[in-house]
Amino acid sequence: MICGGTVALPFIFGNGDIYYMSRICPLYSGSTGNSTYIGTHNGGILVDAGASFKGICNALERAGGSYDEIKAVAVTHEHSDHIKGLKAFLSKTRAFLIASKGTLNALAMSDMIPADTQVIEIGDKPLEVDGIEITRFRTCHDCADSSGYSFLLPDRKKVTVCTDLGVVTDEVRKAINASDVLLFESNHDVEMLKNGPYPPILKVRIMSDKGHISNNACASELKAFLNSGTQRFILGHLSQKNNTPVLARSAAEASLMDIGAHNGKDYILTAALPEHNGVTVI
Repeated sequence: MICGGTVALPFIFGNGDIYYMSRICPLYSGSTGNSTYIGTHNGGILVDAGASFKGICNALERAGGSYDEIKAVAVTHEHSDHIKGLKAFLSKTRAFLIASKGTLNALAMSDMIPADTQVIEIGDKPLEVDGIEITRFRTCHDCADSSGYSFLLPDRKKVTVCTDLGVVTDEVRKAINASDVLLFESNHDVEMLKNGPYPPILKVRIMSDKGHISNNACASELKAFLNSGTQRFILGHLSQKNNTPVLARSAAEASLMDIGAHNGKDYILTAALPEHNGVTVI
């Protein structure tokens, strides 16, 4: 069920116990800022904090959450559009910081970690935060040690967040396999990028194996993900200069149409806006 900015309400299982549905919402998604909320009945986790503390708090409220329920911030990498609000958020909450060794070193060198923050280095083994099992996988991006994350929620639903990658590796495919919900990068339309305002050196960087994947590269991967059981796709990190939600969705839907799959019937696909996105209730 896609709820356009509404609060996820509790529901009752047959035994009378009340639970809250798991929720995922891209609070911010795009070239200017990125932060994704994953909420359960135990609390919530943020993937990245690429907006101001106030902005993240306001976006959380719209998604049915609050800053004081956030148990941890899992950082994908140290680029500013993913961490600009990180230090303030960690300073004003009791959230843990989770990241790879290389990302933690980069954050420490840029003074982005408050002194009293509990820091957790995540490697190849999963870790658990309040009933949520977090698994990190490596991505290819031009930074210290970038990551994607899969979250196994208390209701056994699997949510994967994977953006900022120049190429989709077998490790990435294996990590995404059998996700219930996937937030996946669909950064740019190749022709828009080639003919757009960016300087040549930046265009080369974006199209490299350490940059970002295009609509077509994203779309080509979705068939296998659908066949592995993923039925809810959120296209993320769309460039505001070199892409549009219509182009990203069209490329994805055309690719899935090749295997006879239709949006709204065989899967649900949306393209995240820079902010004010609806909540996906799992």
